[in-house]
Amino acid sequence: MKRSDFHYDLPPELIAQTPLPERSASRLLVVPPAPAPLQDRGVRDLPDLLRAGDLLVFNDTRVIPARLFGQKASGGRVEILIERLLPGDEARAQIGASKSPKPDSRIALDAGGQAEVLGREGEFYRLRFHVDGPFEDWLQHAGRLPLPPYIQREADAADDARYQTVFAKQTGAVAAPTAGLHFDEALLDALRAKGVEFGHVTLHVGAGTFQPVRVDELSEHRMHTEWLNVGAALVEQVRRARARGGRVIAVGTTVVRALESALRDGELYPYAGETSIFILPGYRIRSVDALLTNFHLPESTLLMLVSAFAGKARIFEAYAHAIAARYRFFSYGDAMLLWPEHAPTESVA
Repeated sequence: MKRSDFHYDLPPELIAQTPLPERSASRLLVVPPAPAPLQDRGVRDLPDLLRAGDLLVFNDTRVIPARLFGQKASGGRVEILIERLLPGDEARAQIGASKSPKPDSRIALDAGGQAEVLGREGEFYRLRFHVDGPFEDWLQHAGRLPLPPYIQREADAADDARYQTVFAKQTGAVAAPTAGLHFDEALLDALRAKGVEFGHVTLHVGAGTFQPVRVDELSEHRMHTEWLNVGAALVEQVRRARARGGRVIAVGTTVVRALESALRDGELYPYAGETSIFILPGYRIRSVDALLTNFHLPESTLLMLVSAFAGKARIFEAYAHAIAARYRFFSYGDAMLLWPEHAPTESVA
């Protein structure tokens, strides 16, 4: 299977550059198994599309203001993108500079203090920060929000709220779990009134999520690692939902990756640790019954994941429909509700 198998042409004007005024005002493309027709709905229709007893699983990670700027002793400008916070005021980060900084060198930060370069780990650097107070606390006011590279503007004050989910809790991501951005309190209240239950996992989305697949032969691709936590309470919620005949619905691909990483012999168990799971067609996703997700970049690992879930032909049919119908794409764009390729009729209706 090749990367080029997952290419599609997207008119650039369909890439959403800003969020809609209201989170839940986004459109929703419902994609049942073929040959059932695609449905053009809205995110606010979710209470009508779900059942009492269903379990929505969200990712409660919180985006950190991970972009910092500074300069080397030579005067060269540097941009730092924090990949992961580490103990001892350290972090793993990507560095953008005309020349790579050397170990033991220091970067003077525009916001004050210094970043000491401890060494390099593949495409990432290990840095120790010498700043006023604990680094994680300092970063909250000194860093800038890292909008995805396809959003071609600087983050503003509105993004500080809108590029976080309303249930963001566990600090550590450098990108938002964007399917969750569609939920506001009014929609959550309507879902509760319907009898839909909520559960949470944590997966800290890393900067690697924006890295392109650089090899055409997908068997040669190596996924970036991300930290996740699937707690015992969520495992019990899933067990109870299935026992009562409810469906488990992932809000976002990060939830799928977390739950699939926590499976052992087809059963879900508590798990906290790293994952580098790479899901593409041929892999059977067993942990969820439906998936709410945004539209994903051409040739991306996330497009491969949704193709594994709903079937590649069905996904590309849905994307062609969405482009023709002028849906908004990517992080601030519209959403899809996907059902598995071979889902039984009673699980979809």
